[in-house]
Amino acid sequence: MIDLLTLHKQFMTPHIKPGDTVADFTMGNGHDTLWLSQTVGEEGHVYAFDIQQQALDSTRGLLESEGAPNNYTLIKDSHANALLHIPTKIKAGMFNLGYLPGGDKSITTLRESTLKAVDAAIELLDDDGIILIAVYPGHDEGTVEGQLLHEKLSQISRFKLCISQFKIINSPTSPFFFIIESKAKK
Repeated sequence: MIDLLTLHKQFMTPHIKPGDTVADFTMGNGHDTLWLSQTVGEEGHVYAFDIQQQALDSTRGLLESEGAPNNYTLIKDSHANALLHIPTKIKAGMFNLGYLPGGDKSITTLRESTLKAVDAAIELLDDDGIILIAVYPGHDEGTVEGQLLHEKLSQISRFKLCISQFKIINSPTSPFFFIIESKAKK
């Protein structure tokens, strides 16, 4: 069976080098933040967003317990405000939409802020960069987020960005993801 988390990293790894700046737009419990921190190393930087203090505390604890480099900024704010917090281009951005695993399932990412955050991530994306957006259609807001993202992303010129969607077609409530890639400079 396909393991989506393994696929995420396989798609992202070719775009990320030590010293790069990256973003985790939905920090959650910090697993993507940790992976990004380790991947960009001491010279790189990770900006990570969440609106819940529980997510920041969990992520900080994970980063410290795993000995992550001190190369991250944890931001208690909506990912929709990324342009206010990230002062430079990013090589990679990750979104895991939905709710905080182990947290309050009534608090989810919302279509309005998600669409704004994806716009910000695209604006921040450097040449030869990647954004990965994991969508969880197993709840109402996740279904709508996925539909709206598909509509929005399908309107972007393929000459500007390469956008792909990966999903298990015989399991409509399974998570799926979008990949947005920018072209490398020639």
